[in-house]
Amino acid sequence: MTNPSSATPVPPAGGGGGCPLGHGTGAVPLSGPGFHTEPQALYRSMRRDHGPVVPVELPGGFPAWLVIGYRELHQVTSDGELYPRDVSLWNQWENIPADWPLLPMVGTPMPSIYFTAGAEHRRHAEMVVPALEAADPFEIRQHCEQLADRLIDAVCSRGTADLVAEFADPLPVLVLARLVGFPDEEGADIAQVLKDLADGGPGAQKAHLRFGEHMHRLVAAKRANPGDDVTSRMLAHPEQFTDEEYALDLMAVTAAGHLPTADWISNSTRLMLTEDQFADALSGGRHSVAEAMNEVLWEDAPTQILAGRWASQDARLGGQNIVRGDMLLLGLGAANGDPHIRQQVTDLVVRSGRGGNNAHMAFSHGEYRCPFPAQEIAEIIARTGIEVLLDRLPDLELAVPAKELVRRPSAFLRGMTALPVRFTPVRTTGDAL
Repeated sequence: MTNPSSATPVPPAGGGGGCPLGHGTGAVPLSGPGFHTEPQALYRSMRRDHGPVVPVELPGGFPAWLVIGYRELHQVTSDGELYPRDVSLWNQWENIPADWPLLPMVGTPMPSIYFTAGAEHRRHAEMVVPALEAADPFEIRQHCEQLADRLIDAVCSRGTADLVAEFADPLPVLVLARLVGFPDEEGADIAQVLKDLADGGPGAQKAHLRFGEHMHRLVAAKRANPGDDVTSRMLAHPEQFTDEEYALDLMAVTAAGHLPTADWISNSTRLMLTEDQFADALSGGRHSVAEAMNEVLWEDAPTQILAGRWASQDARLGGQNIVRGDMLLLGLGAANGDPHIRQQVTDLVVRSGRGGNNAHMAFSHGEYRCPFPAQEIAEIIARTGIEVLLDRLPDLELAVPAKELVRRPSAFLRGMTALPVRFTPVRTTGDAL
């Protein structure tokens, strides 16, 4: 679950200056091709040079700590008092320009489940999480099958497709739009809005405004005419929230569930198309689909780095001196590759005879981790989407050499920019009836 995109907000007043700009010459720039091509190799060099907590430099020269040790990450995410998710504590606010490109990723205090901390976060979670939990898994799967068929129908007769743009990206948001209560005709615009937000281009601000307008209209519509959907269940919660809070929580649920699920689909499909050990998944091996998806969460997690936590007081972590107000970035992908935990995981799998293990950090950990109902919804969408895809297009194969596939140019998010495939043209579901 990544930070949902937000409008470029005004940073909190005051509170600046705890750290100088930059950690010095030893800081690792949090950018560059290493994050896009071989991040685990880059994390290994960081671990060798700095240990489990790495001084890094964000664009603009702003310092942060990247936590790449599994134990240290567990420690940070388990201690909400020493390392709260309270962005107002950041000691760099007086230096951050209003147009800083990572501002939507880092966020600023606002009344939503994602950008609140402590008791206020729990208040929102007590309203949002049960509303998600009440979603019927069989109904989610049915929605996913219908919408996946619709997307495949649009490309199946031509024999080629880009599985990112034409399947993996739109499918999660179309399903989520139904779950929160939108009619299908609005789902397509929500999908376009989130694409514009993810692209981060000149249309991102307008897209964010449209996103908020959609959610405010939905809240008004469901207050007048409730249904069996997430929004209506949130409105029925005994404690009342403002319309802004409802809208922001719905934006957080939809945005945070969109891109990681889309990347989970495309990364898993890429793995099955390029690795021999998952080849039977392409011939209907459902168990292999689940194994590929679990492998991705360990080795190719959609969310590699998550912002963040902020130290509430001076502390010592992984051999580093953390100063009050310092930002700690959660290196989820790096922690999954920590050799200490990987050996323990290998030993556990061998002893138990199980083919998978869920001790990964792909969904973070602790109070602010991706809520379990949201994880379950994402898993249903991703697995069902892949299964429908392989059922409909059984001879699917890459249309370009695997080495030509391009990763998203981000240190934070790991997905494909495109996944071109070819297959034998087939009839649409309407033609088959």
